[in-house]
Amino acid sequence: MVRSNYAATDKPNLIGMDRAELSAAFEQAGIPQKQLRMRVSQIWQWIYVRGLIDFSQMSNISKDLRAILAEHFTVSRPEIVEEQVSTDGTRKWLFRFPPRGAGKPVEVETVYIPEENRGTLCISSQVGCTLNCTFCHTGTQKLVRNLTAEEILMQLIVARDRLGDFAAVNAPAQKNSDNDGATRKVTNIVMMGMGEPLYNFENVKKALLIAIDGDGLALSRRRVTLSTSGVVPEIVRTGEEIGVMLAISLHATRDELRNELVPINKKYPLSELMDACRNYKGLSNARRITFEYVMLKGINDSLNDAKQLVSLLKGIPAKINLIPFNPWPGSGYECSDWEQIEKFSDFINQCGYASPIRTPRGRDILAACGQLKSESERLRIKERRALEKQGSSESENELQR
Repeated sequence: MVRSNYAATDKPNLIGMDRAELSAAFEQAGIPQKQLRMRVSQIWQWIYVRGLIDFSQMSNISKDLRAILAEHFTVSRPEIVEEQVSTDGTRKWLFRFPPRGAGKPVEVETVYIPEENRGTLCISSQVGCTLNCTFCHTGTQKLVRNLTAEEILMQLIVARDRLGDFAAVNAPAQKNSDNDGATRKVTNIVMMGMGEPLYNFENVKKALLIAIDGDGLALSRRRVTLSTSGVVPEIVRTGEEIGVMLAISLHATRDELRNELVPINKKYPLSELMDACRNYKGLSNARRITFEYVMLKGINDSLNDAKQLVSLLKGIPAKINLIPFNPWPGSGYECSDWEQIEKFSDFINQCGYASPIRTPRGRDILAACGQLKSESERLRIKERRALEKQGSSESENELQR
């Protein structure tokens, strides 16, 4: 078990506050109004460029001010319950966040996928999910609550901690523009973990705007992707208010089938979803929408499905990510045969759409697409089944008597 700098505290955490909130918090703590702008800029740099977790190390701030900050605030991290490393280098963290209000501590999973020229962090936005997509393991865990902006952002912060991805205190800050993203280990983030990001729009928006702030974490908008199952009204807001790349969890080309695989389709059918995609702000050949399509044997993987997919996306600058289904305990689906996936991909490529087949990553630690589910939920299920089995055995023994 790996633990980060974690301690239960009632102090507000500065991570996740925007500049206006930092300024208001500092003023309430007694920092003179004429200093607020400068102090916000200084703390922003220490938190998001250097990744410091100790106010005493903030060397360009007076001792008295450091004491005030330590008295009123924290920049502590959540507890890392578990860190797993796959044979392919994929990492998965199970984070435990402290209670909010009268609630209980909650756990979420976050996955880091290293590749030759980039590293992608898959971030969760909710504890559990309400969408009940039938092929997705995460969807079998009931929604507990939305994550706050702090908790969303903290997944990125701790990943950078663990990967040594923050600039050293005295070293030049690292940049992360489109041309020099490889200087960092976490170059890309995707809101594609547990939950539906657009059912937690305000917190996701706040966290992502901090993540792309050029004076802090400084991720490029083109390296941030938000994936949605199709919350149509919020797709429009995402383009206008956040401006990041968009991915659609599609998986079917007919309403009848998508209603079964992705039940939100009953509320926002394909015609409405495609209209929202065609009108997504900033859409162009350089800023294409990614359509995620899980390959399910005998369900959605025929060449006729491929033809319907091309027809459905007509007029939308798009890339289609084909995802071999990642099995999980209790799933009733099978992954399409590899030969069939390649035929499907070849047809779409011939029609002018990029159609990469996503290499499954982290399957051995249940970190692949659709496999995320908090360990506590898995343990509760395991314990319940054990109790059911025990009860069944006791009943049989009673009958034998």
